[in-house]
Amino acid sequence: MKRNTSIYSRPDSAPSKPLQSKPSTTNAVTWVVVDESGEDQRIDNFLLKTLKGVPKSHIYRILRSGEVRVNSKRVSAEYRLTLEDRIRIPPVRVAETVERKVRIPPVGQRLAERILFEDEGLLVIDKPAGLAVHGGSGISQGVIEQLRAEFPQCRFLELAHRLDRETSGVLLLAKKRSALTGLHTMMRDGAMDKRYLTLVSGQWKNARQSVKLSLTKYLTADGERRVSVDKEGQSAHTIFRLIENFENFTLLEAELKTGRTHQIRVHLAHTGFPIACDDKYGDFALNKMLIKQGLKRMFLHAYRITFSHPLSGQAMEITAPLPAELEAFLRSLRGNQ
Repeated sequence: MKRNTSIYSRPDSAPSKPLQSKPSTTNAVTWVVVDESGEDQRIDNFLLKTLKGVPKSHIYRILRSGEVRVNSKRVSAEYRLTLEDRIRIPPVRVAETVERKVRIPPVGQRLAERILFEDEGLLVIDKPAGLAVHGGSGISQGVIEQLRAEFPQCRFLELAHRLDRETSGVLLLAKKRSALTGLHTMMRDGAMDKRYLTLVSGQWKNARQSVKLSLTKYLTADGERRVSVDKEGQSAHTIFRLIENFENFTLLEAELKTGRTHQIRVHLAHTGFPIACDDKYGDFALNKMLIKQGLKRMFLHAYRITFSHPLSGQAMEITAPLPAELEAFLRSLRGNQ
């Protein structure tokens, strides 16, 4: 893939040389010409990403002092970059670059095999259950890190939204910043339709039920993130539709009208219909029984997303089939009726 960004460094009166990566103060001024990957990004965030290892306080100091210039002018930290902006970065102390080999899993586990759609602006995959969308909190590698390793030619690749680690299904990523901002605008304006399939404990009665319960985040004594219903929390709205009743379970479609953390899981648990094998908000005694019966993961799958392409405006509908292990469990329930 052809690169449009020019990155070079030079002393003010010496031949050009590359930006140093060892932890010593550079003698060179670095010049960066903004391409698609940096367009519409705040200058402070751009510098934090570009100058890895430089303390945040130092980034803001060189911005305030005017040592950073954009098109030969001083800018504030809130300045948003435009295409072809020319950024002057002063000599700074940068962290040593540590060469790190990213292990790409065998072909059977590669996310490249799970692509649902791809073009110049978007990459959409069918995320497997058990894989976090990003590394951190004891997880060395998530979806975004793995995809960047599998697609090194993509200079810009960012998650447009998130799925819980144990949730499978449609996951959108942007290959251009303009696509990312377009997707975020759609989500913020409610112009994206996200649907999930979930199996819950109990007999759901209503063909369509709207649940509006505000949610708040908190940490457990062990430091784990949780969400609870709280009238003082953020507003959250889910619409549930009955798909199929079983003797002790119900298959539902969930339509997200807002996108709060663990929204579907907490809304269902609070209304008395916990998701099968939900290890955070579910019926733990029931979960143990379900595991013995062959359901070894939470039954929540993002099966369809509908939106307008952020670059072309084309109407998009992308679906991911129900995973084989979930389909097999539904067949076992139908067989027992």
